[in-house]
Amino acid sequence: MLGRRGRPGLIGMAARTAVVAGTATAVSGSVASHQANKANQAAEAQAYEAQQQQAAMDAAAAQAVANAQAAAPPPSPAPAAAAAPDLMGQLTQLGQLHAQGILSDDEFAAAKAKLLS
Repeated sequence: MLGRRGRPGLIGMAARTAVVAGTATAVSGSVASHQANKANQAAEAQAYEAQQQQAAMDAAAAQAVANAQAAAPPPSPAPAAAAAPDLMGQLTQLGQLHAQGILSDDEFAAAKAKLLS
């Protein structure tokens, strides 16, 4: 039997189309997978860089707070002359709170004893 010469028949054309379509699908799937992997790696790298940047900022903020606390002088004690009027003001305030009924007798006595001690 002699083979046919010239253009392929209908079945040959369908087979060739199927092979080309299958190859194109496989290649496009591989390309899409490769692109997805690259995008995932880029996102992970960006997240890592952001995490490192945040850690550096946190460390700098902690160091700034430590430096500010070390540079601040301790509060100076109040002069003794100013303590007497302040004590009188606090006792007056306690008396007003007691008169208004905000403080009970026991609470008033305890707060007064604490101020006077």
